[in-house]
Amino acid sequence: MTVRKAWVVAVAAGGAGVAFVMLLVVGVYVVAGNLVNGVNGASKKLAKGAVPAAYQPLVEKWGNKCPAINPALLAAQLYQESGFDPRAQSPAQAQGIAQFIPGTWATHGIDGDGDGDRDVWDPNDAIPSAASYDCELASYVKDVPGDATKNMLAAYNAGAYAVIKYGGVPPYKETQNYVQTITTLEQSFAAPVGRVDPSEQAAGAIHYAQEKLGTLYLWGGNGTAEQGGRFDCSGLTKAAYESVGITLPRVANDQYNAGPHPSREELLPGDLVFFSDDLTNSRAIRHVGIYVGGGYMIDAPRPGAVIRFDPIDTPDYFGATRVTEDGAKALPATAGSGVNRT
Repeated sequence: MTVRKAWVVAVAAGGAGVAFVMLLVVGVYVVAGNLVNGVNGASKKLAKGAVPAAYQPLVEKWGNKCPAINPALLAAQLYQESGFDPRAQSPAQAQGIAQFIPGTWATHGIDGDGDGDRDVWDPNDAIPSAASYDCELASYVKDVPGDATKNMLAAYNAGAYAVIKYGGVPPYKETQNYVQTITTLEQSFAAPVGRVDPSEQAAGAIHYAQEKLGTLYLWGGNGTAEQGGRFDCSGLTKAAYESVGITLPRVANDQYNAGPHPSREELLPGDLVFFSDDLTNSRAIRHVGIYVGGGYMIDAPRPGAVIRFDPIDTPDYFGATRVTEDGAKALPATAGSGVNRT
């Protein structure tokens, strides 16, 4: 028996109440067979709310500074470096939203807003500087064979000389991982230009979540024995996808970046659905559930409530993510600073 079939059989085993979910899950694979166009390439347009509204105009403008970058790629770099935190500082003294070290900033920082100074802590300077530095690196390696964007990212990580020496991305594991991480994250910040492939793990994630129906909510709950098997919203979604081998970040606003973002009309069972009081900023997401079809999700809604089916079409609906293994692996472990409030 294949793993996929085993999941569907397992969902069916729960009785009549679960049959509803089973039919929805089977639909994942029916649709999967009909999606002949596969995953679309990254768009130069940003996904809805993927970048905080205060920085979106900067990312859109400077992300088109040269052909080697685009707004989604620039957003992915900023997220990976700082989680869009303009006050971030690393132990290595990398500073600001773009995490420039002082020596690099002294050489490559620019006055992006034209106010007469170059301030590494000011996103109006740091974001333009990051884009300009990317483009400068791209110009250094422009004659190297291969993908210009990947060569630029490799130069960012390993230096332009290494890219020139090896005629492309050098054989350094750290550099190859960096290039893979940023180009994968780029897809989670780009607005899809069409349908995206469904996840084959969706059925298993739904099965896990439906087995928890009726479990009392626990703030910070991860479902451990010490916690009585209880969850909060992102603890449930994390555990559901962990049960099928995909590790998600702990907080909902980082889980949003675990893959591409289908529109409301394109939702499939297994998609994560998100809710926020600020529909312009994914960093403000406060709640997440697992879509099961028919306008409903399974979620752990709030203290005093139990894991249950809830409608998704509410005024605070933010958007959705189709979780991918590569997308989840690319997420930085410490980017998120937000917490779930429900």
